[in-house]
Amino acid sequence: MRKCISMKTHRKKKQGAEPGRRQETEPGAGQKAAGLLITVFVILILALSALAIWKVLTEASGVNGAGFPAVKGEYAAAKDGYTAAKPEPGETAPAIAAPSVSAGAAILIDAEDGTVLYEKNADQKMYPASTTKIMTALVVLETLEELELGLDSEIIVPAEAQGVEGSSLYLKAGERMSVEELLYGLMLQSGNDSAVALAACVGGSAEHFVDQMNQRAAELGCRGTHFVNPNGLYDAEHYTNARDLAYIAREAMKREDFRKIVGSQRWSSEGSSARTFVNKNKTVFQYEGGDGVKIGFTKASGRTLVSSASRDGHRVIAVVLNDGNWFQDAYALMDFGFSVLETSKH
Repeated sequence: MRKCISMKTHRKKKQGAEPGRRQETEPGAGQKAAGLLITVFVILILALSALAIWKVLTEASGVNGAGFPAVKGEYAAAKDGYTAAKPEPGETAPAIAAPSVSAGAAILIDAEDGTVLYEKNADQKMYPASTTKIMTALVVLETLEELELGLDSEIIVPAEAQGVEGSSLYLKAGERMSVEELLYGLMLQSGNDSAVALAACVGGSAEHFVDQMNQRAAELGCRGTHFVNPNGLYDAEHYTNARDLAYIAREAMKREDFRKIVGSQRWSSEGSSARTFVNKNKTVFQYEGGDGVKIGFTKASGRTLVSSASRDGHRVIAVVLNDGNWFQDAYALMDFGFSVLETSKH
């Protein structure tokens, strides 16, 4: 320990000191020690000041380390459900307490600008289950737009879409259906077979369509997402995180055609083989202003939910993953979000 040794060499014997006589301190040793302490103190102050300046500059940039919009300036990120929103300086209003949620991972964003209002393990690798279908629907709608095709376009159900496991529309190979019917069946009834039919027909093949899904995720800045199928059936290589899923949903909710589908409580097709789909996302029935977006479940993923709601010109999007209390937690997060946004206007 060189520092310890150097601090102990301020004493030395005087020439001709008598045996047993106490050695005297070198002249100026006290002043040197005091100077050393002052130097250390000044260095510490400068380091703390530099850290404070770096923090201010980072927050002022408006972007967090992951490349997504930072938390609103007036509020602290409610990480892990403990940090409360802060009132403006000089205000006497009490802070808005963030809820505590049981989700393995969660996030709440302002859909207008993507600002994070709350997050818990938002970048942790998770399995999305049928919330995958948000991206499936988005890519289908964008591809139709590029090809200048309408929702009334018909497709012939491919053989690979018949008998897909899990939630199903019970499609039959060779059956003719409109893209619109398949999309409502995808997002309301969560048809896994509908996802395969749309992917195979709109993408040319299910494999190519999944490539399009991954490409779109990359364009949106989703660094923790990788799809291997269009419906969310479990696969170890099919994963996402709460942050990515929120921004995928935000992009999809920008589209009027998507909002119309996911905001519907029920929908019926026409014709001799008419089907009626009831939305499995209870947000659109139970929550004031609820207007989307998708639920999911597999044993590996647990219960997953992406909820959206609009009030007083604001829309918030909540994502809860692996959450047995999924709807209640999503509602609590959205209540918190609207309170934060309302407070920020004053």
